[in-house]
Amino acid sequence: MRFDIITIFPEFFGGPLDYGIVRRAREAGLVEARIQDLREFTHDRHRTVDDRPFGGGEGMVMKPEPLFEAVESLLGGGSATERPAGAAIVLLSAAGKLFRQDAARRFAKLERIVLLCGRYEGVDERVAKHLATEEVSVGDFVLSGGELPAAMILDAVTRLIPGALGNEDSAVNESFSEPNQVHNSDIQIPAVLNDGLPDSKFRPWHRGILDYPHYTRPPKFREWEVPEVLLGGNHEEIRRWRRKKALEKTLRNRPELLAGVALSDEDSLLLRELGQSAQSGAS
Repeated sequence: MRFDIITIFPEFFGGPLDYGIVRRAREAGLVEARIQDLREFTHDRHRTVDDRPFGGGEGMVMKPEPLFEAVESLLGGGSATERPAGAAIVLLSAAGKLFRQDAARRFAKLERIVLLCGRYEGVDERVAKHLATEEVSVGDFVLSGGELPAAMILDAVTRLIPGALGNEDSAVNESFSEPNQVHNSDIQIPAVLNDGLPDSKFRPWHRGILDYPHYTRPPKFREWEVPEVLLGGNHEEIRRWRRKKALEKTLRNRPELLAGVALSDEDSLLLRELGQSAQSGAS
């Protein structure tokens, strides 16, 4: 897979590309990452990439010409609207759709991704409408530019490319990694656990739950011991414990996720057990 990152700060990516899984994937030839300085596609002596917006307002907006020319150059000189198959042109923007694990899985199936790093007060809307195949945000907060989101997306997608991880099961067992499971619209969250959820019934939605807790040596650190079930060697008990703890952590830290995830019959039973434990603890 090839990533092209278009930015006005090419030096920024010297760090994110040179460490960990991304570096190993590049060295193994699984991923190619090229950084393109947007200012190389300007035509004035100041190398201007932004301008004041029509209609007035605060701040500056990135101009369309350099971005279109940069993408067209990377894609072989043709029109930016004539995109090769298996390619995506992604505009990083606070106004974009939220980037989630299902988007990372979809991107991992592509041959090429061009990441456009926005800056200033935004990007000319013609870039979003006529150049980018999609507009993506990494969260409900505002950053100074698209460089950090681009690095995050590159990392998230690279992890899903076969061979990038030493243990392929790692990408399967992480938070948000689950595909949609058997849906049961009648599953109810126990009332004692239902605080803060937007809806008491689950709706089908491609979301995963959070990862289960992890422990390593020593088995006792200060006064905190590793749960006994993890030391017993019973793989079925360990699997069930991990699933239950993953549900428990999701309810505690991200309860909104469970308003949409489709759960199995076993999950509903584990949720009832969690509800019973919470009730006994409150009494």
